[in-house]
Amino acid sequence: MSENVVHLYKDPDEPPEAGQGPTVLTVVPDAPEAPVEAASVVPLWVRTGRTVRQAVTHEHTKAAARAAVRHSLYVVGGGRIVARRTLDARTPARYERMLRAAEAAGNYEVAAEWEERGQRFRDARHRRRMDLLTSPIDAAKTALVGTGLGMGGLVGLGVALALATKDPVDVITPLAAVIGLISLLVTIVMVVWGPLLTLGPFLALLGLWSVGRRQQAAPAWTLPANARGSEGEPITPSIVVKALHDLGVSTLRKAIKEMGDAGAAMLGPIRIAGCGVEVDVTLPSGVSTIEVQNRRRKLAENLTRHEHEVFITIPEAARTVRLWVADSGALDEPIGPSPLVTDETMTADYVKGRAPWGQDLRGDAAELSLYQRHTLITGRSNQGKTAALRALALWLALDRSVQFWLGDLKGIGDWKMFDGIADVLIQGPTDDHVIEVTEMAEAAVDEMNRRMEVRRTNPDAVFRTLIVIVDEAQVAFMCPVKGKDKRPYGGSSSTSRYFMATRKLHNQGRAVDVLLWQGTQDPTDQNLPKLVREGAHTRASLVVGTESQSRMALGDKAVDDGAAPHLLRQGLDKGTLVVASDGITMPAGQSSITVRTHFIDDDEAEKIAERAKALRSGVTTLRAVEQGEERDALADIATVLGDAARVLTADVLKRLTVLDADVYGDWTPGDLKRVLEAAGAEPYKSDGRMVVGRDRVHRALANRDDSGSASAAD
Repeated sequence: MSENVVHLYKDPDEPPEAGQGPTVLTVVPDAPEAPVEAASVVPLWVRTGRTVRQAVTHEHTKAAARAAVRHSLYVVGGGRIVARRTLDARTPARYERMLRAAEAAGNYEVAAEWEERGQRFRDARHRRRMDLLTSPIDAAKTALVGTGLGMGGLVGLGVALALATKDPVDVITPLAAVIGLISLLVTIVMVVWGPLLTLGPFLALLGLWSVGRRQQAAPAWTLPANARGSEGEPITPSIVVKALHDLGVSTLRKAIKEMGDAGAAMLGPIRIAGCGVEVDVTLPSGVSTIEVQNRRRKLAENLTRHEHEVFITIPEAARTVRLWVADSGALDEPIGPSPLVTDETMTADYVKGRAPWGQDLRGDAAELSLYQRHTLITGRSNQGKTAALRALALWLALDRSVQFWLGDLKGIGDWKMFDGIADVLIQGPTDDHVIEVTEMAEAAVDEMNRRMEVRRTNPDAVFRTLIVIVDEAQVAFMCPVKGKDKRPYGGSSSTSRYFMATRKLHNQGRAVDVLLWQGTQDPTDQNLPKLVREGAHTRASLVVGTESQSRMALGDKAVDDGAAPHLLRQGLDKGTLVVASDGITMPAGQSSITVRTHFIDDDEAEKIAERAKALRSGVTTLRAVEQGEERDALADIATVLGDAARVLTADVLKRLTVLDADVYGDWTPGDLKRVLEAAGAEPYKSDGRMVVGRDRVHRALANRDDSGSASAAD
């Protein structure tokens, strides 16, 4: 149903009151008798104001306004550029600028060369000015001589022409021709001069506009979206000094003004560093490094960069900040595949090797030593924590001497490729899985203690490296479940089973190569207790929410020296880690380094895992079992033996404990011997040590009567 709008005043005989517009009535033709609701009465000035506001805020209006301002400022900017070019051509300003830039960069040979060029320019300018004093006299003499010679030449030409034609009038013919030509030129000038005077200013403005347009001499907000570009200005000494001058630190600004070299003495050499440049800035007395660090965003914008493209660290030199400035947009480019993917012949060496983890900001390979270092990686969810931790484990899996016990408390298959590599693989987020992971950590403590006992009697004893990995460890720390002994599995008290197991591993594990790697989300005192996070030798953090979380992840010193994972971009800086570790090479004086890690997807990880399995002689991976399940001891012994022909009785007990600590945790060699002798598969000596034979156990399983199956409950 269509509507018509009719504009009426309340009373046709009375004019409207001041400021009151006509009343707008909505008339519905299909129902003329219908009363008009009060809500339908809207003053016309209100409707007009809305229309005007919509017109002003419309995108086309904004674009037109920007275009008008832009083209106007092209003329202004073009005039400024032409004036500067003229100044450079007429004065030694250009040489002075280049001289100051060379001095600021510390290139004094080039500075001397520019000073010499400037002096030559001044000498030449002086000679030109002296020549101007005598040029009017010389010009007059030249004009008189030229005129005389010209007149004489024309008369001579006329005489020759008259003799040839026998007509005396031809004597003045050449002179008359020249006078006619001059008259024609004067006529042409008189005709053209008027329009030229009228069009001249417009042509000059057009020229200035053209220069300004080519140089984009207008504010960025006035430029079209496709012309604004993302390329930042090259980093030069003058730009760095100006950025520091405009930083908002009054002491720094005054010091720069008072410096005779315009602040150049503050700067060290600007060095190319990977996908950016690096420069050390020695701050004037009275300016603290923290004042510059706290203004990172403003400094980045002064350098025409985004905040994430400028990193500020504190080197060893006192009162010095080190600026690393990325090329505009360079950090958003991928870094390429991992060498683990591209080099199928790569192997690992736990003791002497370094894991290829990614690239630092300089573009150099970032390689991490894992030898006797507990590791902690933290960060927000879905930012690449598991991928970074898994990349280290995949490399180390190529060393066949390394064992893995692995608990994935996310349980979505991120670590499934370690089935057949890890001796223990627990996957799942439930409380039962936390219990299994806790018992795995406690079994690692028992193994550590056993190795310590062996080391006391045999200082030269060598053990296989055992890496205990717990991904999503915050699930274990926050688990509320308590065991039969009323001790909680989670928490950070002295009765917490998981907490105490991690503390014991941190305290003595590295001495006998039992190492703990943990990955956890946003660190807090609740999901990552202080004693645990400070026990890690290698600490790395992806993006986190706050500076306090950065301190929890990396420690106070790293953050005080410039580490800032809380300033990384959520989602955009996936896989970018800030690492604090003595296992990675970093510039002298720095306590942390930023690493862009290689991403290895699940398919590539499976291929690397297959290469690792091919290096190993077959590993039987133990998995989590349902709590309360009745155990078949002989069958469990066969399971933990795997494909090995024989296994030491001590190792069988250890594997059984990992399989089910509640059932087998208190077993002694006598208990194991009792079960095996009852089944007819008793242990025997091999090379002077008691072992359990796989063939005997499998034969006993095949021959036993189903009703006589030995169970752990017996």
